[in-house]
Amino acid sequence: MQGSQENMITTVIKGICVGGTMLVPGCSGGSMAMILGIYDRLVSSVSSFMKHKKESLCFLALFCVGGGMGMVLFAKPLLSLMERFEMPMLYFFIGAVGGSVPMILKKAQWERKGFGKILFFLLGAGVVGVFALLPSDTFQADMNAGLTSYLMLILAGVIAAVALVLPGISVSYMLLLMGMYDTVMKAITQLHLPYLIPVGLGLAIGVIVSTRLLECAMARFPGPAYLCILGFMAASMAQVFPGLPGGREWLTCLLMLAAGFLIIYFISEKEIRGSVQTASR
Repeated sequence: MQGSQENMITTVIKGICVGGTMLVPGCSGGSMAMILGIYDRLVSSVSSFMKHKKESLCFLALFCVGGGMGMVLFAKPLLSLMERFEMPMLYFFIGAVGGSVPMILKKAQWERKGFGKILFFLLGAGVVGVFALLPSDTFQADMNAGLTSYLMLILAGVIAAVALVLPGISVSYMLLLMGMYDTVMKAITQLHLPYLIPVGLGLAIGVIVSTRLLECAMARFPGPAYLCILGFMAASMAQVFPGLPGGREWLTCLLMLAAGFLIIYFISEKEIRGSVQTASR
């Protein structure tokens, strides 16, 4: 019973961490979930929901409660820090991604003789690059438009869902790429349902489809799947790289980079050890 309660509390805390960071520009909720070692469980809970309804519902409910708390408690302070100390904070997040790399490589079953696998890494990075090349007005639609615009909004929701599920791709960044960020924020503020419903429908379809595909890929082809995920993360971080710091900011940025790397590295190592111990029981 005590172990179950600890797992429940841990799920809520991890949800808080994911929710608190996913609204920060350039930061991916999927990446944070991957870093915290909860990503695989999230994917399987959504894609295999009907097989384990009670267990999946309990887990997802706890995670969503934590995610909501994280958005309310930490999103604004984090965004404020980003506005005041943008470059050091971005270096911290880049360091955090770097700290998760050893964990992802272990999941990818990386081998010294497997350097051909770099193609899967490049494939993942290329997907992010393709999205960056999309014209900014591709998915723009009037908030009171007709059927064609509704279909485009559903498609945009599906694409945004893929960004939500895949680590390394920020949902807010994807909305900016599609030229929809300001309109979506305005629709949410005004609770404009004719715009939000098709986007929400696309999100639901995209989450269900992409999580099932991801679960299948990670189960059958773990190496290529995790290397593609690493490519997503690397390309996303490259696109938000703030450049080289100047003056005294050099030291601050280096310290933040190291802090982000070490914190996430030790957290991920603890998660790996915990998973090994659980599997050996």
